[in-house]
Parts: sequence; C-alpha cells; structure tokens
Amino acid sequence: MDGGSATRRDRRLQALGRLVQAQGALRLTDAARALDVSPMTLRRDLAGDASAARDLALLGGHVTLASSAGPLAPRAGRYVLDREQESQAAAKRAAAHHAARLVREGDTLFIDCGTTLPYLVAALPEGIALTVVCYALNIANLACRRPHTQVVLLGGVFHPSSATFSAEEGPDHLRRLGITRGFFSAGGVDPGRGASCWNFHEVPIKQAALAAAQRRHLVIDHTKFGRAKPAFFAPLSAFDSIICDAAVDAATRAVFADPRLDLAPRQANGGAGR
Repeated sequence: MDGGSATRRDRRLQALGRLVQAQGALRLTDAARALDVSPMTLRRDLAGDASAARDLALLGGHVTLASSAGPLAPRAGRYVLDREQESQAAAKRAAAHHAARLVREGDTLFIDCGTTLPYLVAALPEGIALTVVCYALNIANLACRRPHTQVVLLGGVFHPSSATFSAEEGPDHLRRLGITRGFFSAGGVDPGRGASCWNFHEVPIKQAALAAAQRRHLVIDHTKFGRAKPAFFAPLSAFDSIICDAAVDAATRAVFADPRLDLAPRQANGGAGR
C-alpha cells in the first residue's frame, strides 16, 4: 500500500475511533455513512495492522472498542443511564403510571429503553398475562420478576452507557412479532422534527417497533419538550398519544397544541403524580 493510501486509512480509523468513543458501538453501515466510505472499505481498514485498528473491533456488524476495559469513561454531554436515574423521578413516575392504565390482559408490549419506562414496568397491572419485548437490561430485569409475563430480550452488542443491546437482525425480529402496544422513550421532543434520542444504535430498533405495533405511545416527562438530541427517530405523527406528567407549562402546551397530548392527573397537593 502506498503512503497516501495508508495516510487516508489512518485518518479514517482515527475519525472512526472518535465516533465510537463519543457514541458507543456503531453499526458498520452507519459508521461507513458517517465517514463517506463503503462498509467494505471500513472492513479492510479494521482488518489491517495500523495501530488505530488495534483499538477497535468489528463484532456482529458493529464497530466497538477493543479494549478489555470497555468503553472510555463517559464524557459530559453524553447520556449515561446511572446519571439519569434520579433526574425528574417523580415526573417520570407520574407519566409512566398514567401510561400503564392502557395495558390489558394478553397484550404483547414493546417497552423502550431509558429511565422513564422502568416505572411503567413497575406499574403494570398485577396478575395479568403479558409478553414484554425489550432491548434494555433494566427493563428486562424488572419484567422477569413479574409472574405470568413472557420476556423477549433482543440481544446483540451491549452498550453500557444505556444498558441496551443492538444487533443487525434485531429490527427484522421485531417486525415478525405481533406487538399490540409500543411504549417509547425520547430524550427530546421537537414540534417540527419529532422525537429524538442520544444513541444512534437505538434508532433502527425504535423504528421497527413503531412499524410493528398496533398502537404507539410516547412516554416522557415535561422537561423533554423543546429539546433535541442527536438521533431523530420519528415524527410526532407516528404516535397515537404523547403521555406526560402534569407539570407542562402553558407556553409549552401552546407550542405543542396536539390533541394526542395526554397528561397525567395532577396530585391534590398541586405536584406531579407520584
């Protein structure tokens, strides 16, 4: 290989390394698109002996860090599940409990990732038979404790920052399932562009679940309105309802003037639902 080609390969690998450090494991096709090369070019780059290639690995169609120590420590501005766990907990709980009232005996539910929807699992009606389809470890752990509940966990490469899995075959698996209701999370909701999340690897899973579900519900707390995260996954028109806690101010309600906005009842003391 001539010096010019080697230099271009090194630059690509360095850029790829920065992407993986910033976003976690990436689908090979998404990484190739971001770098404006073909997936085969990236495969050849990663199979080479450049020092940058030794820091990366190709697993199950995803590019990830090869270090046995796992991904680098989270940077400011990145989503980290543990850090988000207690943020707006009362508002998340209120929205999730309001969403749980929609669930019926025999439903097959898709339950998205994040820190709002674990409250939904906790609030599901007791004693009824359900199937829960998920790709997040925190959701699966809670659902597995329920009696009469069959859990379908989509596997693949594990992403520690969000405790989620992703695999190329995951969306195809979802499309073959008869999902009666899908409950979706988002890191941001914009009236023009729609719902967004932090992690690009979540987008194909969310979109496949939206296509498969008979009814689709976006479950968020009031702080998500007016925010935009890097990965947009659906327009607001894709959802049958947008379920939120009661602490949505008048200005936000005016901007998001949507009949599908479904607010949890406000507590008697004026606070968000507990």
